Amino acid sequence: MTALNRLTMTEALTGLDRRDFTAVELTEAHIAAVESARPLNAFLVETPDQAREMAAASDARRAQGEAGLMDGLPIAIKDLFCTKGVATTAASKILQGFIPPYESTVTANLWQAGAVMLGKVNLDEFAMGSANVTSAYGPVINPWSPGPLGAWPRRLVPGGSSGGSAAAVAARCALGATGTDTGGSIRQPAGFCGLVGIKPTYGRCSRWGIVAFASSLDQAGPMTRTVADTALMLRAMAGYDPKDSTSVNRPVPDYQAALTGDIRGLRVGIPAEYRVDGMPAEIERLWDQGVAWLRDAGAEPVPVRLPHTQYALATYYIVAPAEASSNLARYDGVRFGLRVDGGSLSEMYENTRGSGFGAEVRRRILIGTYVLSHGYYDAYYLKAQKVRTRISEDFQAAFTACDVILTPTAPSTAFAIGEKMDDPIQMYLNDVFTVPASLAGLPGLSVPAGLGADGLPLGLQLIGRPFDEETLLRVAGVIESAAGITALPPFVA
Repeated sequence: MTALNRLTMTEALTGLDRRDFTAVELTEAHIAAVESARPLNAFLVETPDQAREMAAASDARRAQGEAGLMDGLPIAIKDLFCTKGVATTAASKILQGFIPPYESTVTANLWQAGAVMLGKVNLDEFAMGSANVTSAYGPVINPWSPGPLGAWPRRLVPGGSSGGSAAAVAARCALGATGTDTGGSIRQPAGFCGLVGIKPTYGRCSRWGIVAFASSLDQAGPMTRTVADTALMLRAMAGYDPKDSTSVNRPVPDYQAALTGDIRGLRVGIPAEYRVDGMPAEIERLWDQGVAWLRDAGAEPVPVRLPHTQYALATYYIVAPAEASSNLARYDGVRFGLRVDGGSLSEMYENTRGSGFGAEVRRRILIGTYVLSHGYYDAYYLKAQKVRTRISEDFQAAFTACDVILTPTAPSTAFAIGEKMDDPIQMYLNDVFTVPASLAGLPGLSVPAGLGADGLPLGLQLIGRPFDEETLLRVAGVIESAAGITALPPFVA
């Protein structure tokens, strides 16, 4: 690990502009870090040769005064984003051998901005999970796991589904990484790994070229080590895309300019419904500390009500599996990916899907197919959509009284691999604080705010009005400054 690996994105850009080092040198340092971090199982595909070519091209652009927004910055890409000529698996056996002939819009935007691809990172299979333990290629290890590399006495989860993204950035293998968030899959792993992660407003980043989980919920976003880096990377990723019918045609703000540190007069909503039974005392104390930090900075905490919050998790686990069962119907062994032959076409379908999908994906397909089936559609799916509307209306009402909402990110620090594997309900409860904003399509951000009694990161979540990511970033910057966290993962320290 070199000094170059400890730079933030904004620090690296300053160094590149001053010619303190080249993009090739910066990239080589991160390629070496990726290799040394292989025991974490964060990367599924490493692309060192492509990274070197991209870095050399970046140095040439900078020499000509044509550097882009992220020129020369080495990043990791969640293996849910299609990358032209580079394998994309969604961490599933069923996409074995699939090499996309096209580039996702989000990654194309990043390459246009000059970013350098180090490789594709691990995730829960088809983004279905909260711990990055459902990948067909094995679990990802959280860099905060105690003990020496590869000989951990207790291997911790990095959160999910974007666990590979979180681990790669926390381990200083990449300056940033793309993630996707359906019910908390950026924010929860960011909280577990001591990172900043934002799920933008639904429609802010294109979904074109991203392997779909639940189409009305999926949203791409960045994961970085600082609020300033998140503002930078989100600006590069976002934008209208006519290829995505859910993309919203509105200008992308200069998110970096929003980081003024001035939140005087801002009203911060504190929802009583998020004080759930059994919440650990240390998380409640951190939440109260966050309120105090914002009050000291000139903001006004106000109570708000979100009465349908108690139904959010149940609603999500009807809507998301229903959409997943529809989206995953295309994986049949006919056009691409894995094929397991059988005596008939139907048998080939059954063999392929039975062998290609893992247990959690099969579970969600079955749940989704059930709630969409004749006789159950009205009782489950239609009712869930009505409750989803009520949850959205709750947020609309709350934002008449406040400008941003503050909550915990997750109900615990990172837990050990295998701890909750036998109880899917306990695993699903990890998303209890993040799911409501996803159902409402609102922007949500997790920012590191402290350490638990076990020395592991804890995050606070900010939820904002539609397309008001600027306020989230501005408030997150204040929390980041007040928290002043300097602790490093054992892997780095």
